[in-house]
Order: sequence, then structure tokens, then C-alpha cells
Amino acid sequence: MTRKPLILDVDGTLLRTDMLFETFWSAMGRAPIDTLRVAAGNLSDRARLKAELAALADCRVDLMPVDENVRDMAQQAAEQGHEVILASASDESLVTALAAHHGLSGRVFASDGVNNLKGEAKADALVEAFGERGFHYAGNDASDVAVWTKADDVIMVGDQPAARAALEDEGHAVTQLPGGWSWASLIKAMRPHQYVKNVLLLLPIIAAHNFGLSAFLPVLLAIVSFSAAASCIYLVNDLLDIDADRLHPTKRKRPFASGALPVKTGMFAVLGLAAVALGVAALLNAAFLGVVVLYMILSLAYSLKLKRMRWVDIATLAALYTIRVVAGAAAAQVYVTGYMLVFIFPVFVTLGCVKRLTELTLATSDDRLPGRGYGRPDRSDLLNVAGLGMFGALMVFFLYTFTEQARSLYPTQWLLWVAMLPIGGWLFRMVSLGYKGKQDYDPIVFAMRDRHGISLILFALTLMFYAAGLFQNAFGF
Repeated sequence: MTRKPLILDVDGTLLRTDMLFETFWSAMGRAPIDTLRVAAGNLSDRARLKAELAALADCRVDLMPVDENVRDMAQQAAEQGHEVILASASDESLVTALAAHHGLSGRVFASDGVNNLKGEAKADALVEAFGERGFHYAGNDASDVAVWTKADDVIMVGDQPAARAALEDEGHAVTQLPGGWSWASLIKAMRPHQYVKNVLLLLPIIAAHNFGLSAFLPVLLAIVSFSAAASCIYLVNDLLDIDADRLHPTKRKRPFASGALPVKTGMFAVLGLAAVALGVAALLNAAFLGVVVLYMILSLAYSLKLKRMRWVDIATLAALYTIRVVAGAAAAQVYVTGYMLVFIFPVFVTLGCVKRLTELTLATSDDRLPGRGYGRPDRSDLLNVAGLGMFGALMVFFLYTFTEQARSLYPTQWLLWVAMLPIGGWLFRMVSLGYKGKQDYDPIVFAMRDRHGISLILFALTLMFYAAGLFQNAFGF
């Protein structure tokens, strides 16, 4: 007796992702202008939109995360003699490639550039091919109800209580498999641990010795705005880097790359976070809003293009950190000296080199890093540039000690020269640990957890505060 075929939906069922959104972000990474043009011009024609995005994109279906429960069920069905067929609203070029990769039936049902095979259209196509109740169907979406009602056995990925009850009332045998996503995955993708970088917004008021609430409270709001902006860009960066992350030894566990968080959910989160970042910035002042907009534009340019350009990526990273200092000054409406900015920039050039050194040292092969322009032969050049950054930062700091502003803020000048020792020691430690691969992939996050490094930074700050007479004024010594 011929067994009824098992029909598998793809997006959210066999795959823990959605091919339409995967193709959009893959195409954005390759040709952003063309992608936006295609998306805007075909919003009302989903079949054509999917076909054109698939043509623009370079998606690796072999890397897309699979739902293990669905895969195991399909394998058992195949062993029992069932034909396992993919039926998806995604473009047929991708669905065919996916079926071939997983060794499934070469007969697929998919959108073809003219017809969008979703909901009723998919149900009609399957009934025409196999007859009503002539197939079993696994799906996960509300649009799959139209197909489930025409199927025999129903496999439901995720919890849809109302649909399940209605199907069982109609006499369908319903098997439910776990599915869905968690808020924990979204929070992880937002990387709140990276918010520690926004302590840089406090530097202008610390350097100006302005510790009043009138300066401190606006900076706290500014940190909220920058944190939302940073999370927004992290999500965009991860969406653009999905394939590269899936090839990375540790980044493949990120929520989008692993399929723990749907791409569509991430896109809604991007819009929400952008609204928070710009809304809070607008509440502060126009100058700070302008800095936030600049930060987001430069961050987006980095994600789309600049991070793939050797040395330009490091300069951009340093600029993004420096912008945080400018943002703190704009929020608190305090003056930030050119010396501070010129000092900060080479410090972050050094840390940008440390980031790449760490990645190259921890890489498992001599190939260029996925999505980056560096390979292991570049380690010596990165080390040299890091050394130049260290020297440049310390030289600028030294020259600053002779300015009129430095003399007025720091009467005990020689203590500033002593403070250069722990600053230089901290920079040397960061470079050394990065070169040896003993760091996290993000040097700033590592620095906030490194007890020895924190001790050096606190020692330098103590010397600077003492040079400024702050301890004497506060404690009378």
C-alpha cells in the first residue's frame, strides 16, 4: 500500500528561520540600494519580490538552522516509506536547493515568481496533487490552517490552542512539536552587556570636573539613548552577518544565526529601538540628537560596507567610540577639548587592532575572517598599528599637560606624567593579551571584567584626581 506523503512547510517548520527575510538581509549586504528598490517596488507582489530578492542574495541554505524535532520526524517518515516533500511560500530556487541538501524528494511546491504559494494557494496545490486528506502536513503559522484542514494527520510546530482544538473537532490527528522564541533570545541579541561602553559618555563631565546633577542626569538619559541605538545596530549587524556568523566557531550560537530568534522579530525590534534612541535624544537637545543620528548612520555604513575594508574598519570603530565622548559633551552641554578627542581616537585605534588580533589568533584556519578583510599574515601589521596608537595616545596626553587648560584643571602637573605609566601599562596589557588570544572578542567588554586592567585604570584616575586637587577639596588632605 502506498503511504501518504509527508509535506513539510519550510519557514518556521523545517527551518528555524524565514527564507524571505534571509534573502532580504543577504541582498542588503551585497547590494543595499538595489535591494531597497526591489522591496519598495514589489511589496504588493510577494511572489515576484521573493524571486528578485533570491536573485540578488547569496544565501547558504546548507547553513540555515534546522528544527531538529522536525528533521528527526521527517527522517523516521522516510524510513517508513513516506515521500517527504517541501511545500513553501519561499522562492522555488531556494526550496529546491534546500530539498537537495537534506536529501528530500526532488518534487517541491513553492512560489515561482508569479504565484505566491501560501495559505489557500498552497492548500489547493496539494489537494490537486494528492487529493483531500491524501497527505500529512507539518506547519507552524496561522496561514497553515488552510492546509491543515485539507490534510490527514496534522503536525503543528509551536502552540496554537484554538487551531488545534478546531482541527481535532474535525477529526484530524494533531501532533504538536515545540516551537517559538523567547524574550531571553531577544535580550541576548540586543547585547546589554555592551552597554558598558557607554560609560564613555561620562568622560566629558569627569574631565571638566562637573559632577552636579544638572550635568549628570542628562548624561544618564543620553546613555539610555545610546544603549538603544547600539542595540538597534547590533541587531542590524547580526542580520547582515548571518552567514558569516554561522561559519564562526562561537558566533554561530548567536540568536539569529542559530535560529533561536526569528529574523522578522528582530526587524520589529530594530524599529522599536531606533524609535527609543531618537525619541530620547530629541528630548535632550538638538546637538545630541544630531550626534545620535551621525552615530547610527556611521554604524549602519560600518555594518553594510566599511567593516569589510582593511584598516578603514578599525578607523571607523575608533570613530564610533570617539563619537560617544562627543555625545556625552553634547548631552551635558560641557566643553570637550580637541586634546581629549585626539587622545581618545588613537586609544581606540589600538583597541580596534586588539579586536582583530584576538579574532585572528582564535581563528581555526589561515583563511581570511568571514566578512572581514584580514587573515593571520596581517597580525604583525595590526600589532605595529596598535603600537603606533599607543605611542600617539601617550604623546597627545603628554602634550596636553603643558596646555593652559591642563594647568588650571590639574595644578600638580607632575602627577599627570606619573599617570601616563598606568595608562601605558593598560594599553600594553590589552595589546599583549589580544595578540596571545587571551581576550574576549570585544576588548571593551573584556576591559570591564579584567581586574588587573581595572586596577591600572583606577590608579591612573586616582593620580589625575589628586593632581586636580579633588581629593584635597573633598576630604581635606
